[in-house]
Amino acid sequence: MTDRREYDLVVVGAGAVGENVADYATQGGLKVAMVEAELVGGECSFWACMPSKALLRAGAAVRAASAVQGVSSPGVVDPSEVFARRDKVVHDWDDSSQVTWADGAGIDTIRGHARITGVKQLTVTAADGTVIELTARHAVAIATGSAALLPDIPGLLDLQPWTSREATSARAAPPSLVVLGGGVVGLEMATAYCDLGSEVTVIARGGLLSTQEPFAGELVAAALTARGVTVKTGVDAVSARPDGHDGVLTLSDGSEVRGAQVLVATGRIARTGDLGVETIGLTPGEFLDVDDTMLVRGYDWLYAVGDVNDRTLLTHQGKYQARAAGDVIAARATGRAVDDARWGRHVATADAAAVPQVTFTDPEVAAVGLTAAAAEKAGHRIRVVDYDLSWLAGATVQADDYVGSARAIVDEDRHVLLGMTLVGSGVGEMIHAATIAIVGEVPLDRLWHAVPSYPTLSEVWLRLLETYRRG
Repeated sequence: MTDRREYDLVVVGAGAVGENVADYATQGGLKVAMVEAELVGGECSFWACMPSKALLRAGAAVRAASAVQGVSSPGVVDPSEVFARRDKVVHDWDDSSQVTWADGAGIDTIRGHARITGVKQLTVTAADGTVIELTARHAVAIATGSAALLPDIPGLLDLQPWTSREATSARAAPPSLVVLGGGVVGLEMATAYCDLGSEVTVIARGGLLSTQEPFAGELVAAALTARGVTVKTGVDAVSARPDGHDGVLTLSDGSEVRGAQVLVATGRIARTGDLGVETIGLTPGEFLDVDDTMLVRGYDWLYAVGDVNDRTLLTHQGKYQARAAGDVIAARATGRAVDDARWGRHVATADAAAVPQVTFTDPEVAAVGLTAAAAEKAGHRIRVVDYDLSWLAGATVQADDYVGSARAIVDEDRHVLLGMTLVGSGVGEMIHAATIAIVGEVPLDRLWHAVPSYPTLSEVWLRLLETYRRG
């Protein structure tokens, strides 16, 4: 006998994004089910944000202690203990606590692989072959995320390369690691595995952190090089071959790089390849185009939230989208008013130009809003204000040789911030102040009254304003 179930909303994917869609819709009075083929909690909890930061923390702590005179024995990184702590952070890849949370929130969790079979219709196949047919009375939300993109390099698959998943779940550090990609994932893992004892080489065709302010990638490259990492920019891998226990990559300049392990961190693709989206006129493997309420364009019942819509591939931004989507699905289902004006309750306005991100390299890179190049491309009349963080009293007391920089992008017509980038130790905890200033469109004249405590790194706010006033 076929198991048939009906819900107001079915969420496909129970990662951090799917959980939030389900939670907010449930709070709005809907009966909701989440379908998950892997672990409830998803990529961020088990293979991305959390394990990667656990791997990075020990090295960052040792370097922070070493940077202060008077600390004679700051310690060393013990790889086995770092991996053991990582295992605790991911609960040994056990999602029972996440399932318990869902149960307590009144959300049904269904294990298995979901495929869309028609309008508001899905079939879920469990690992044991059991099939459940689901009907969504009001909506289906796709929150399946993204997967690592493997470039078409001849011979690469013969090396059994890591993606971010293997890098964050490894049991030991390889003797040498070649990282393909100069983005956030590649540089964080280069930092972590250098700390864990691997000999690391980074290959970046377009430079490091190429979508951020140029000085960010330059400072990270200098720091990695100082710690013994080989950084090659402006080149790409064109072929690969195994050689004994190593992999050998031939680069576009004719040189070769050898490593016991290769990590591919060159981009992401949508996890829509086996969802049955072709049954409703969409193309498998493609990202889903949505409006600001996360409704897939051309459909009145299908939503796509998080990485799968390709608006901004960050967990915190996906959760932000999820809150808007969960609320608006509930509002539409129950006939309540929809607040979809700019900065309204049911839209993800911040996706456009107020996205914060921290790259946990050492130094950290924290940025929000537009870069100078992006602001000019968007037609803004801007002024760029730079300040050396090492000149701050807060930097002096934090480290003996602090290295860091700050840049503010000012809209000269409205006298508000459009963007800010901070590079330096500990700046990740500072970026939310800039996020608030940008989202709130706080005038510079008012920011003079936001007095930073002394001596802290936050004094950079005063120094940036002073630099701006001096012209």
